[in-house]
Formats: sequence, structure tokens, C-alpha cells
Amino acid sequence: MKRPHPRHLPHPHLSRDGIRRRYGASPLHLLLVLCSFALAIYAGIRLLKGEPIKVALWFVGAALAHDLLLLPLYTLTDRAAQTLADRLGRVPHGPHSPRVPAVNYVRVPAFLSLLLLAVWYPLVLRRVPGYRNTTGLDPDPFLDHWLLITAALFALSALCLLTATIRHRPPKPHPAKAP
Repeated sequence: MKRPHPRHLPHPHLSRDGIRRRYGASPLHLLLVLCSFALAIYAGIRLLKGEPIKVALWFVGAALAHDLLLLPLYTLTDRAAQTLADRLGRVPHGPHSPRVPAVNYVRVPAFLSLLLLAVWYPLVLRRVPGYRNTTGLDPDPFLDHWLLITAALFALSALCLLTATIRHRPPKPHPAKAP
């Protein structure tokens, strides 16, 4: 059998397994990370074309507000929710899987609701003075819509918690029959 010329063999570092060994994840993951970096660089260049001093001040202010105000606030809130959930117990999540903290059923809808509020807060809190004149749309429904979405997220999470609790509840013991 004829061996292929060494020039035609794949380089061991460029093969899928070689990239996985050296990088720690799949080549697709590496490609997606590089694409996200390219997108972030593009957005940064476009953003800094306007007023770079104001943009830099906004980023510094946002980082300080997050680290000094929001992080302690949601850390304390999460710890309080964990303490309450630990008192209530854990939810079984499958025959061979570990029990899941019930606080996770509060974390996910709370995170999604706060993320929506962070993105849409000027409209939710009616802080856009010329919105109606500029767009021709009514800004009033945004608060109602955000509240409805938040209620739906928590209701869906409660339904998931109820389903997990009922599906994996231990069977009731049968009373022993007397002879």
C-alpha cells in the first residue's frame, strides 16, 4: 500500500481534534467567538465615530453603576431567594438527575423580565418625550405589555415547577394488609 506524501496529510494542529485539544472547544465555537469579536469591534468603531468622550463616560458610568449598585442589590436578592427556597426544599428533576433548587424557577423569569425592562425602560417608564410625535404610536401600552409579559413568564415558570414537582413526586406507600 502506498503511503501519501507528507505534504498531503492534514497538519495535526489544524485538524478538528487538534483544534479541540489546543483551543478547548469545537472549531465552530472558535468561529462564532471570532465573529462576535469582529461584530463588537465594528460596533465600537461605529459608536466612537460620534462623540467618543460621551461614549467613554457612559461606559465607565455603566460599569460603576453595575458594580457598585446593581451587583450588590441582585446578589442580596438572590441570596434571600436561595434562603427561602432552601426552607421550602428542592424540586426533583428526573429519576437519575440531581434535585434542582426551586429558586431557579424564580431566577429565570426575573432575569428575562429585568432584561426586557433594561432594554425598553424609557418606553416602559414613559421617559421618551417626543415618542408619539416622532413615530405616531402611542407610548402608553409599553408598561401594560411589559407587566403582561412578566406575569406570563412567572406563570410559565410556576407551571414548570408544578409539573416537575408532580411528575417526580415519590409514590405513596400502600398500607399493609392484615392477615
